[in-house]
Amino acid sequence: MNSNQQTVAKVMNAVEDHFEDAVARLQAILRVPSISTDPAHVSDVRAAAEWFDREFKSLGFSCEVVDTPGHPVVFAERKAASEDAPTVLYYGHYDVQPADPLDQWNSPPFEPVIVDDANGGRIVARGAVDDKGQVMTFIEAFRAWIDATGEIPVSVKVMLEGEEESGSESLGGFLDAFADRLAADVCVVSDTGMWNGETPAITTMLRGMIYLEAEVRGPGHDLHSGMYGGAIANPANVLARIIASMHRDDGTVAIPNFYDGVEDPPSNILDQWRNLGFDEAGFLASAKISAATGGEAGRTILERTWSRPTLDVNGIHGGYTGAGAKTIIPATCSAKISCRLVPGQDPAKIEATLKTFIEAGLPEGFSVSFISHGLNPAVVVPADSPWLAAATAGLTEAYDTPAAVVGSGGSIPAVGDIQSKLGIDALLVGFSLDDDRIHSPNEKFDLRCLRGGIRSHAGMIGAFASRSGD
Repeated sequence: MNSNQQTVAKVMNAVEDHFEDAVARLQAILRVPSISTDPAHVSDVRAAAEWFDREFKSLGFSCEVVDTPGHPVVFAERKAASEDAPTVLYYGHYDVQPADPLDQWNSPPFEPVIVDDANGGRIVARGAVDDKGQVMTFIEAFRAWIDATGEIPVSVKVMLEGEEESGSESLGGFLDAFADRLAADVCVVSDTGMWNGETPAITTMLRGMIYLEAEVRGPGHDLHSGMYGGAIANPANVLARIIASMHRDDGTVAIPNFYDGVEDPPSNILDQWRNLGFDEAGFLASAKISAATGGEAGRTILERTWSRPTLDVNGIHGGYTGAGAKTIIPATCSAKISCRLVPGQDPAKIEATLKTFIEAGLPEGFSVSFISHGLNPAVVVPADSPWLAAATAGLTEAYDTPAAVVGSGGSIPAVGDIQSKLGIDALLVGFSLDDDRIHSPNEKFDLRCLRGGIRSHAGMIGAFASRSGD
């Protein structure tokens, strides 16, 4: 065992020696109901930010709670002793989703409890895994390095936002204002999941997204469908026809130029995905459906959800939707439409093209108004990134099974902003499991995943430090 391995082993011992204390600290922050979407919890969101501020300062970080037009951002920093050490930026969020419906929780959502189970126990509370528990995995890794060696061998910067669950509206302005202070070699994000309970995962692809609301208006007010039906076009029928024309029979999107810039992943990445042993039948069963009838024909489910763009209608509203009958031609009909985007696509161009497509389908005398609910680009980490290699090596300190390199069909707007505004790649290394009930009652974080997450980040810090002077 060389000196670096001996040092990492000491750090891992520190993780184990103080794990019960780490659990207690996680329970303490979980008691703070930092619900960013609810104005009644503004003071609680700030209280959570101040809790992390105190925690970082206790570890020798410089830290400040930075006010924004919305909820504050916590920015902490600690420099390594060596000037050659790389700088790692860590991102997470301390805000949580509302706990509703409260009657479905087995215990109060902000009174964390430890529940024994066959996997070694789990901590149950709102925010347990999304994202307070995952944030604490890297904070506890910092603590273990300091306890074992007196220092952290990389320069660390941490950015924790308080609006991730409510749209990250203030994050872009913060990144612009703090761009110089946030400069780093790589960013690490723990807000994703493992492949399974024994296999860690590094997510190297995230789809981007646009979200557009379109309201089609026809007559000046609702009309009697007997008196006007057949003479006046129905906005609900018009919008339904436009929506139906957005896809071809093979599942591809029919919006002009929608696929401009889209490329298939390299063959070696597709081979990795095929070798993951993905349970397609189990995936479909989790949705209580028997066939993969959505998306592009001839592609696997992982290809469709990780590397292909999509267009989906998330909701339609128009006319009478109450009990019983009301025979009208509604004056308006609206739809909420989202597109998941992949590398190579320009979100602004896709949004503009979608608007033009809808406008072109309107009858004479009809109009449409749009509300944009945000857009962000897709994210991809190059397969040959040395930071990806270092993270993969670091994870071997915590898990016997090699890390799976995966994609994700979801979107984390902050990651796209970090890449575009700061010019650095983000490694997404998370420790949630599919059954963690994120955003649902009885959200939980397995203690084995909390421990594995702390050990993983400790190992990755050692691997990052080995790149000093590169």
